[in-house]
Amino acid sequence: MGNIDVGFIIIWFVALLFSLSFHEAAHAWTSEKFGDDTGRLQGRITLNPLPHIDPIGTVVFPLISAITSIPLLGWAKPVQTNPLLWRNKTKANISVSAAGPISNFILALLAFIILAILLSAGVFIFNYDYRGNVYKVFAAAPNQSTFMEPIGRLLNIMLVLNLSLGFFNLLPIPPLDGSHVMESLLPEPMADAYAQIRPYGIFLLLALMYMGVLSFITTPIIYVLKFLLTLT
Repeated sequence: MGNIDVGFIIIWFVALLFSLSFHEAAHAWTSEKFGDDTGRLQGRITLNPLPHIDPIGTVVFPLISAITSIPLLGWAKPVQTNPLLWRNKTKANISVSAAGPISNFILALLAFIILAILLSAGVFIFNYDYRGNVYKVFAAAPNQSTFMEPIGRLLNIMLVLNLSLGFFNLLPIPPLDGSHVMESLLPEPMADAYAQIRPYGIFLLLALMYMGVLSFITTPIIYVLKFLLTLT
């Protein structure tokens, strides 16, 4: 336990809970805009994490990842929808599915803007000794109070975590959001064939995470962000 950064794990877990709750609430809110109020009736249009928590995906997997550094992303309880209530079903399916990743990109953009402002003001600096930990790229400047350190960590985590969640969920692998978008865009015979891989999607995802696919998402993100932020 000596090498475990408990403070980091707590901040990371809080950021994950908020990000997943925002993601699922966005699904439910968008579905309601197309005529389906199932999510609202089930109390899913909320940032309260309790209605969104999946014991395995929201608690067990993320904590295993945080403690062991195994590249796993968590998930929340999927929002139930009733497509029969949707107006313009194809557009609704694409919009509702895309709402989750878009919500993560919105959170990442907000974190990016705040970081850019604070970097320009000299409150935060690049931590060039982050040793491959993508969640520790930014640090409080030496002349700042210790109170700024957890804020810097939180913004760093919100930025990278939400970009990772957004891009990861766009992968066209069931049950990720990208698979619903793909299924809606494919011609019917191809969509039917594509739907046949749905029962095996979770095994494909676990295999990809085991092979380190997340590092192929987060590492380029960091280099791009550092370049963009140096332009501010």
